[in-house]
Amino acid sequence: MANRRRPTMADVAARAKVSLSTVSLAYSGAGPISPEMKRRVFKAAEDLGYSGPSAQARALRSGRSHVVGVVIHDSLSLAFRAPLILNVMDGLISDLGEMGLGVLLIPSPRGDQEEKSLLESAPMDAAVLFRVRDHEEPALDILRKRAIPVVVMDAEAPLGGAQVSIDDGTATVELIEHLRGLGHERIGTITLPHAPGGETSLRPHDYDPESAWAPMHNRLRAFKRAGVKPCVVVEARESMVAEGIAAGHLALTHESKPTALVVQSDLLAAGAILAARELDISVPHDVSITGFDGLDLPWLAPHELTTIEQDGIGKGHAMAKMVKEFLEGEVPAPVLTPLTFRVGTTTSHVNPEA
Repeated sequence: MANRRRPTMADVAARAKVSLSTVSLAYSGAGPISPEMKRRVFKAAEDLGYSGPSAQARALRSGRSHVVGVVIHDSLSLAFRAPLILNVMDGLISDLGEMGLGVLLIPSPRGDQEEKSLLESAPMDAAVLFRVRDHEEPALDILRKRAIPVVVMDAEAPLGGAQVSIDDGTATVELIEHLRGLGHERIGTITLPHAPGGETSLRPHDYDPESAWAPMHNRLRAFKRAGVKPCVVVEARESMVAEGIAAGHLALTHESKPTALVVQSDLLAAGAILAARELDISVPHDVSITGFDGLDLPWLAPHELTTIEQDGIGKGHAMAKMVKEFLEGEVPAPVLTPLTFRVGTTTSHVNPEA
């Protein structure tokens, strides 16, 4: 039995006894067409089993793919275990969906000359980057050559791009000043990774890698702004609880004996608290610990982190709005999303016996 031919827009036009352009207008919603004529077209389409123009044909006519590329620097398994990234994705994808735009998740290219990246060939109308290194960001180079509009998070946007960021440097200074106000002088830090592929390990007191993701730089350089030299610096491999435990063991057993740790994410800070429990070090009596992000971590009870709260979903909404503005031919203005200092139960006055 021969396969039945799929109905086309021309078939709908013939059945409704209208022009092909009228059918096109009924589906596109562009141009003058009466409600009665639209009902007539859709009734003919229903009778024929026609589901509408194909996405490919629509893209060819409009010159757009209706797809936004979202560049993920972590592996997907790590990215989708990070609560902050999930919150950002929630705000971003829900808004893009309401705009009729799909999302393509793309691994960030490593910069190898022989490497072929999906970023070089995948159809997309705009791209969103969650992480941007201070120097030599291959993803930006590729998108610049393709003249694709770019929205970046927590970093300086390239020329012609847009950015949604936070003043995390000033917020980290506030955390350091909070600890100094409690009498702490031996303050250490656990940092985010400066790039993928490293190991959780001790770093020099003046650690400041040249090529790093902006949040790591901003929060590390806040010590210099505050006039404080960290007594111990540990770089975590990933912003995950397990790496926070490993980093916490390194920091809390260091010869400098820190009485406080400024930790660059809540997940790492939670890991450091668990490390303190394993080492029989009391938080906050023996060591105060701060985080960053304002995540809901009920399993950390009875502790509630002293931290900086940020609105991940709001960041996603802001980036989606920028994509919309780019597609409407506008140049989005930079957006600085608010941060809130929250005092929890993980910081207290320095123990005189420490």
